[in-house]
Amino acid sequence: MKLFHGWLSSASRRVRLCLAEKGMAYESVPVDLGKQEHHSEKFLAMNPNGVVPALLLDDGRPLHESSTICEYLDDLQPEPPLRPTDAYNRAVMRNFVRHTDEKILPNLLILNWSISLQPGASQWSDAELKEKLDRIPTAERREAWIRIARKPYTVEEKAAALSKLLALVEKMENMLQASPWLVAGAYSLADIAAVPFIARIAELQPDALDAASKPRVADWWERVQQRPAFTQACFERFDVALQARAA
Repeated sequence: MKLFHGWLSSASRRVRLCLAEKGMAYESVPVDLGKQEHHSEKFLAMNPNGVVPALLLDDGRPLHESSTICEYLDDLQPEPPLRPTDAYNRAVMRNFVRHTDEKILPNLLILNWSISLQPGASQWSDAELKEKLDRIPTAERREAWIRIARKPYTVEEKAAALSKLLALVEKMENMLQASPWLVAGAYSLADIAAVPFIARIAELQPDALDAASKPRVADWWERVQQRPAFTQACFERFDVALQARAA
């Protein structure tokens, strides 16, 4: 299999973490988001939404959407299991993953793109911007690129995005009352979905994970980082990665 991914992309990190937990071999194909390689004709043939990641199977068939890819991998290789065995808890797991995708991710994109993509996009000429926008398949992502290229997010907007991102910590603290993992007492795709966001929160506002105020999440985060798959999935610090790119 080939995984087309971005090293700092939360969705790509989710799939890399799932692959590492499964111990599955794959070829890593990094995609440069700043150069909009994910909007190329070749990539859009694998993922018509024009976002990373995309998984190209051994037989040449593509898969997209990180949550779908992770469930596919769990079907493909059932051991170790990464989903609850009963139908209700699987539904709870899927609802949590959907929550991270729909409610949390948009806020993280505001914070990440303002740092990683805005400096380059703001230098594009109007003609360059139009050419790049014409290749973006969704109106939502076109608007996001317009914002970072021409209408940067304000301090107030970024503060609001951070506040909404931090709401995930409170939600998880409540969920972890019942067990050491988010759903049904076992490490699952729900935990994998949360890891990229908590990793970024640990960099942006580490006191949000303070053991005194959020003891369950703090303990969960400590245990996540001790799993071998976490290291294998390459969760490089955002600031370190950007400095290396600029060097």
